[in-house]
Amino acid sequence: MAVSDWVLPAAHPTRVERLEARFAGHGFTPHRHDTYAIGRTLAGVQSFNYRRSLRHSLPGGTLVLHPDEVHDGQAGTEAGFQYRMIYVEPALIQQVLGGKPLPFIEGGLCDDPRLFAATQVLLGDMHSAIDPLAEDDALFEVAQALATAGGQRPVRRTLDFVATERARAFIHATLGQPVTLHDLAQASGCDRWSLSRDFRALYGTSPYRYILQRRLDTVRRALRAGSSLVDAALMAGFHDQSHMTRLYTQAFGVSPGRWLRMLGKA
Repeated sequence: MAVSDWVLPAAHPTRVERLEARFAGHGFTPHRHDTYAIGRTLAGVQSFNYRRSLRHSLPGGTLVLHPDEVHDGQAGTEAGFQYRMIYVEPALIQQVLGGKPLPFIEGGLCDDPRLFAATQVLLGDMHSAIDPLAEDDALFEVAQALATAGGQRPVRRTLDFVATERARAFIHATLGQPVTLHDLAQASGCDRWSLSRDFRALYGTSPYRYILQRRLDTVRRALRAGSSLVDAALMAGFHDQSHMTRLYTQAFGVSPGRWLRMLGKA
């Protein structure tokens, strides 16, 4: 391995293996995984032999290597290449798809923007932790995006409004506490992935994003009432002020401090 080659595993382990790596030339010899290998090239040209053809991955697309398919990896230019990758067990995909055939992406490369967006959380900064509910949320979206990109047609199903509303009520009753999809499934009385599908259909967003928005609403009310940023963050169930500030800015496009200044309260 060249001096400039490196591999960075995710700092905070989750159910999905995550890593970032850089190679100046030859990366790895032919091998196979019993998982999906899903990733994106961050810089350079990532070349690999896959299903009897040489492929070239560039920034902006998504790599999707099917389980048990042989592949290798090397730099396509002298500049080397850098990438992030997740390794997702087929069983996790099946829990979402409920017995449909595993999605297959022809050629191992996909330019579907829905799949690129769906992998954003899991292929984010390797130093950042992922909330367990956010991970479930992301796995659901990755599985659905894979199915769509692989040509599977959605199946109409009956929505369970009563069960989903029980989950929504549970969210409001426990806003300041950590909540997992398992907690919501128990509160609703239905399985976690059916609940995840129905919640999106009935309320227009995922359970994780719904909880996040309600917590940020709590922060806004607390700040307008005179709470400090630290107290508002802890009251709403965030780990700390910086965690809340980062998510607040992502949701509203301005930091909470700037928002207060615009209101004339800071």
